[in-house]
Amino acid sequence: MELKPLSPTNDFVFKKIFGENLNILRDFLGAVLDLPTEEYKDLTVLDPNLEREYLDDKLGILDVKVTTGSGKVLDIEVQIKPQRSIWKRMLFYTSKMVVEQVKSGHPYDKINRAISILITDFVMVKENNSYHNCFRLYDEKTEAHFQDSFEINVLEIPKLNTADCTQLGNWMRFFSATTEEDFMNAALTSPAINEAWGVIKVLSGDERARALAEAREKHLMDMASYADDARYEGKHEGKLEVARNALLENLPIEIIAKLTGLSSDEIQQIARLS
Repeated sequence: MELKPLSPTNDFVFKKIFGENLNILRDFLGAVLDLPTEEYKDLTVLDPNLEREYLDDKLGILDVKVTTGSGKVLDIEVQIKPQRSIWKRMLFYTSKMVVEQVKSGHPYDKINRAISILITDFVMVKENNSYHNCFRLYDEKTEAHFQDSFEINVLEIPKLNTADCTQLGNWMRFFSATTEEDFMNAALTSPAINEAWGVIKVLSGDERARALAEAREKHLMDMASYADDARYEGKHEGKLEVARNALLENLPIEIIAKLTGLSSDEIQQIARLS
Protein backbone atom coordinates (compact mmCIF):
# COMPACT_ATOMS: atom_id res chain seq x y z
CA MET A 1 0.00 0.00 0.00
CA GLU A 2 1.33 3.43 -0.96
CA LEU A 3 2.05 5.58 2.09
CA LYS A 4 0.54 9.02 2.44
CA PRO A 5 3.16 11.80 2.12
CA LEU A 6 4.31 13.30 5.40
CA SER A 7 3.06 16.82 6.06
CA PRO A 8 5.46 19.79 5.85
CA THR A 9 3.63 21.21 8.88
CA ASN A 10 4.88 18.34 11.04
CA ASP A 11 7.67 20.11 12.91
CA PHE A 12 10.15 17.23 12.41
CA VAL A 13 9.56 17.37 8.64
CA PHE A 14 9.54 21.18 8.68
CA LYS A 15 12.99 21.31 10.30
CA LYS A 16 14.35 18.80 7.80
CA ILE A 17 13.11 20.85 4.84
CA PHE A 18 14.03 24.35 5.98
CA GLY A 19 16.77 23.73 8.53
CA GLU A 20 18.95 21.57 6.25
CA ASN A 21 18.38 23.03 2.76
CA LEU A 22 19.52 26.62 2.33
CA ASN A 23 18.29 27.01 -1.26
CA ILE A 24 14.76 26.10 -0.17
CA LEU A 25 15.02 28.37 2.86
CA ARG A 26 16.24 31.31 0.75
CA ASP A 27 13.32 31.02 -1.63
CA PHE A 28 10.75 30.81 1.17
CA LEU A 29 12.21 33.78 3.06
CA GLY A 30 12.32 35.83 -0.13
CA ALA A 31 8.62 35.12 -0.66
CA VAL A 32 7.68 36.23 2.88
CA LEU A 33 9.98 39.13 3.76
CA ASP A 34 10.70 42.45 2.09
CA LEU A 35 14.46 42.32 2.69
CA PRO A 36 17.02 42.90 -0.10
CA THR A 37 18.01 39.71 -1.98
CA GLU A 38 21.62 39.93 -0.77
CA GLU A 39 20.43 39.35 2.82
CA TYR A 40 19.81 35.70 1.96
CA LYS A 41 23.19 34.93 0.36
CA ASP A 42 24.97 34.12 3.62
CA LEU A 43 22.34 32.42 5.78
CA THR A 44 23.52 30.57 8.87
CA VAL A 45 21.29 28.06 10.66
CA LEU A 46 21.79 28.38 14.43
CA ASP A 47 21.15 26.32 17.54
CA PRO A 48 17.36 26.59 18.00
CA ASN A 49 17.61 26.82 21.81
CA LEU A 50 17.14 30.37 23.08
CA GLU A 51 19.79 31.35 25.61
CA ARG A 52 18.93 31.38 29.32
CA GLU A 53 20.76 33.90 31.48
CA TYR A 54 19.71 32.10 34.69
CA LEU A 55 18.83 28.44 35.29
CA ASP A 56 15.22 29.23 36.16
CA ASP A 57 14.67 31.43 33.08
CA LYS A 58 11.94 30.21 30.73
CA LEU A 59 13.19 27.72 28.12
CA GLY A 60 12.49 28.46 24.45
CA ILE A 61 13.12 26.13 21.53
CA LEU A 62 12.56 27.47 18.03
CA ASP A 63 11.76 25.38 14.95
CA VAL A 64 14.35 26.98 12.62
CA LYS A 65 16.62 29.83 13.74
CA VAL A 66 18.74 31.68 11.18
CA THR A 67 20.95 34.75 10.78
CA THR A 68 21.18 36.72 7.52
CA GLY A 69 24.24 38.26 5.93
CA SER A 70 23.84 41.54 7.84
CA GLY A 71 23.15 39.81 11.17
CA LYS A 72 19.36 39.89 11.30
CA VAL A 73 18.01 37.00 13.41
CA LEU A 74 15.09 34.98 12.07
CA ASP A 75 12.81 32.40 13.66
CA ILE A 76 10.52 30.28 11.46
CA GLU A 77 7.81 28.37 13.33
CA VAL A 78 4.90 26.13 12.43
CA GLN A 79 1.84 25.65 14.67
CA ILE A 80 -1.00 23.29 13.77
CA LYS A 81 -3.43 23.59 16.67
CA PRO A 82 -4.59 26.81 18.38
CA GLN A 83 -2.89 27.72 21.64
CA ARG A 84 -4.32 30.18 24.12
CA SER A 85 -0.91 31.76 24.69
CA ILE A 86 0.35 31.73 21.08
CA TRP A 87 0.53 35.53 20.75
CA LYS A 88 2.50 35.88 23.98
CA ARG A 89 4.76 32.97 23.07
CA MET A 90 5.69 34.62 19.77
CA LEU A 91 6.28 37.92 21.59
CA PHE A 92 8.55 36.13 24.07
CA TYR A 93 10.52 34.31 21.36
CA THR A 94 11.02 37.43 19.25
CA SER A 95 11.95 39.63 22.22
CA LYS A 96 14.38 36.97 23.45
CA MET A 97 16.13 37.01 20.08
CA VAL A 98 16.68 40.75 20.58
CA VAL A 99 17.93 40.46 24.15
CA GLU A 100 20.38 37.61 23.52
CA GLN A 101 22.24 39.72 20.93
CA VAL A 102 23.60 42.01 23.65
CA LYS A 103 26.21 40.56 25.96
CA SER A 104 27.45 42.31 29.08
CA GLY A 105 29.31 45.49 28.19
CA HIS A 106 28.40 45.37 24.49
CA PRO A 107 26.87 48.49 22.86
CA TYR A 108 23.19 48.56 21.93
CA ASP A 109 23.97 49.50 18.34
CA LYS A 110 24.99 45.87 17.81
CA ILE A 111 21.32 44.85 17.99
CA ASN A 112 19.91 43.72 14.65
CA ARG A 113 16.27 43.25 13.72
CA ALA A 114 14.67 40.07 15.06
CA ILE A 115 12.08 38.59 12.70
CA SER A 116 9.63 35.79 13.43
CA ILE A 117 7.57 33.89 10.87
CA LEU A 118 4.71 31.80 12.22
CA ILE A 119 2.82 29.44 9.89
CA THR A 120 -0.53 28.31 11.34
CA ASP A 121 -3.21 25.86 10.22
CA PHE A 122 -5.85 27.93 12.01
CA VAL A 123 -7.01 31.55 11.95
CA MET A 124 -5.15 33.84 14.35
CA VAL A 125 -5.91 37.27 12.91
CA LYS A 126 -9.68 37.75 12.86
CA GLU A 127 -9.60 41.42 11.80
CA ASN A 128 -9.02 40.70 8.08
CA ASN A 129 -9.00 38.00 5.39
CA SER A 130 -5.34 38.35 4.47
CA TYR A 131 -3.28 35.18 4.97
CA HIS A 132 -0.11 37.24 5.60
CA ASN A 133 -0.02 39.83 8.38
CA CYS A 134 3.24 41.55 9.34
CA PHE A 135 3.35 43.20 12.79
CA ARG A 136 5.93 45.89 13.60
CA LEU A 137 6.26 48.70 16.15
CA TYR A 138 4.78 51.98 14.97
CA ASP A 139 2.71 54.95 16.16
CA GLU A 140 -0.94 54.34 15.21
CA LYS A 141 -1.72 58.08 15.07
CA THR A 142 1.25 59.34 13.08
CA GLU A 143 2.15 56.03 11.40
CA ALA A 144 5.80 56.69 12.25
CA HIS A 145 7.76 53.42 12.47
CA PHE A 146 10.19 52.49 15.24
CA GLN A 147 13.47 52.11 13.34
CA ASP A 148 14.69 48.57 12.63
CA SER A 149 12.44 47.09 15.33
CA PHE A 150 11.44 43.48 15.57
CA GLU A 151 8.63 42.07 13.45
CA ILE A 152 6.29 39.08 13.61
CA ASN A 153 4.87 37.62 10.39
CA VAL A 154 1.78 35.41 10.66
CA LEU A 155 0.90 33.13 7.72
CA GLU A 156 -2.53 31.48 8.04
CA ILE A 157 -3.11 28.47 5.78
CA PRO A 158 -6.95 28.49 6.04
CA LYS A 159 -7.10 32.02 4.58
CA LEU A 160 -5.27 31.12 1.37
CA ASN A 161 -6.99 32.35 -1.79
CA THR A 162 -6.72 29.64 -4.45
CA ALA A 163 -6.41 32.34 -7.13
CA ASP A 164 -3.23 33.71 -5.51
CA CYS A 165 -0.37 32.86 -7.89
CA THR A 166 2.42 34.69 -6.04
CA GLN A 167 5.40 32.68 -4.82
CA LEU A 168 4.17 33.04 -1.25
CA GLY A 169 0.78 31.73 -2.37
CA ASN A 170 2.56 28.77 -3.97
CA TRP A 171 4.39 28.06 -0.71
CA MET A 172 1.12 28.24 1.21
CA ARG A 173 -0.39 25.66 -1.15
CA PHE A 174 2.64 23.47 -0.45
CA PHE A 175 2.00 23.74 3.30
CA SER A 176 -1.67 22.87 2.83
CA ALA A 177 -0.97 19.86 0.59
CA THR A 178 -2.06 16.43 1.85
CA THR A 179 -1.93 14.18 -1.24
CA GLU A 180 0.78 13.38 -3.75
CA GLU A 181 -1.25 15.20 -6.40
CA ASP A 182 -1.41 18.33 -4.22
CA PHE A 183 2.36 18.28 -3.72
CA MET A 184 3.09 17.67 -7.39
CA ASN A 185 0.89 20.60 -8.43
CA ALA A 186 2.70 22.86 -5.94
CA ALA A 187 6.08 21.51 -7.09
CA LEU A 188 5.37 22.60 -10.67
CA THR A 189 5.30 26.26 -9.59
CA SER A 190 9.00 26.64 -8.74
CA PRO A 191 12.33 24.75 -8.50
CA ALA A 192 12.57 25.44 -4.74
CA ILE A 193 9.14 23.97 -3.98
CA ASN A 194 9.95 21.03 -6.24
CA GLU A 195 13.12 20.51 -4.17
CA ALA A 196 11.09 20.69 -0.95
CA TRP A 197 8.69 18.08 -2.36
CA GLY A 198 11.74 15.90 -3.07
CA VAL A 199 12.71 16.10 0.62
CA ILE A 200 9.20 15.02 1.64
CA LYS A 201 9.29 12.07 -0.77
CA VAL A 202 12.60 10.88 0.71
CA LEU A 203 11.38 11.29 4.30
CA SER A 204 8.02 9.64 3.57
CA GLY A 205 9.80 6.57 2.18
CA ASP A 206 12.28 6.36 5.06
CA GLU A 207 10.96 4.08 7.80
CA ARG A 208 12.94 5.73 10.60
CA ALA A 209 12.09 9.28 9.49
CA ARG A 210 8.39 8.42 9.27
CA ALA A 211 8.52 6.90 12.76
CA LEU A 212 10.19 10.02 14.16
CA ALA A 213 7.63 12.30 12.47
CA GLU A 214 4.71 10.23 13.76
CA ALA A 215 6.23 10.09 17.25
CA ARG A 216 6.58 13.86 17.27
CA GLU A 217 2.94 14.24 16.21
CA LYS A 218 1.84 11.86 18.99
CA HIS A 219 3.93 13.79 21.51
CA LEU A 220 2.21 17.06 20.59
CA MET A 221 -1.22 15.40 20.79
CA ASP A 222 -0.34 14.01 24.23
CA MET A 223 0.73 17.46 25.41
CA ALA A 224 -2.58 18.91 24.25
CA SER A 225 -4.43 16.10 26.03
CA TYR A 226 -2.54 16.73 29.27
CA ALA A 227 -3.36 20.43 29.01
CA ASP A 228 -7.05 19.60 28.57
CA ASP A 229 -6.90 17.26 31.58
CA ALA A 230 -5.28 19.95 33.70
CA ARG A 231 -7.93 22.51 32.77
CA TYR A 232 -10.73 19.97 33.38
CA GLU A 233 -9.46 18.78 36.74
CA GLY A 234 -8.73 22.27 38.01
CA LYS A 235 -8.05 21.20 41.59
CA HIS A 236 -4.58 20.60 42.95
CA GLU A 237 -5.02 16.82 43.18
CA GLY A 238 -6.03 16.74 39.53
CA LYS A 239 -2.89 18.67 38.60
CA LEU A 240 -0.77 16.18 40.55
CA GLU A 241 -2.33 13.29 38.64
CA VAL A 242 -1.70 15.01 35.30
CA ALA A 243 1.93 15.59 36.35
CA ARG A 244 2.35 11.90 37.26
CA ASN A 245 1.02 10.81 33.87
CA ALA A 246 3.22 13.31 32.07
CA LEU A 247 6.30 12.09 33.95
CA LEU A 248 5.51 8.54 32.84
CA GLU A 249 5.63 9.81 29.27
CA ASN A 250 9.04 11.43 30.01
CA LEU A 251 7.86 14.95 29.22
CA PRO A 252 10.34 17.67 30.27
CA ILE A 253 9.73 19.27 33.68
CA GLU A 254 9.44 22.73 32.04
CA ILE A 255 6.58 21.47 29.87
CA ILE A 256 4.79 19.77 32.79
CA ALA A 257 5.07 22.97 34.84
CA LYS A 258 3.54 24.94 31.99
CA LEU A 259 0.68 22.45 31.58
CA THR A 260 -0.22 22.13 35.26
CA GLY A 261 0.87 25.36 36.92
CA LEU A 262 2.92 23.36 39.42
CA SER A 263 6.43 24.50 40.33
CA SER A 264 9.53 22.63 39.17
CA ASP A 265 10.23 21.66 42.81
CA GLU A 266 6.75 20.13 43.18
CA ILE A 267 7.17 18.13 39.97
CA GLN A 268 10.60 16.89 41.03
CA GLN A 269 9.10 15.80 44.36
CA ILE A 270 6.37 13.87 42.51
CA ALA A 271 9.05 12.20 40.38
CA ARG A 272 10.97 11.08 43.46
CA LEU A 273 7.84 9.61 45.07
CA SER A 274 6.56 7.89 41.92
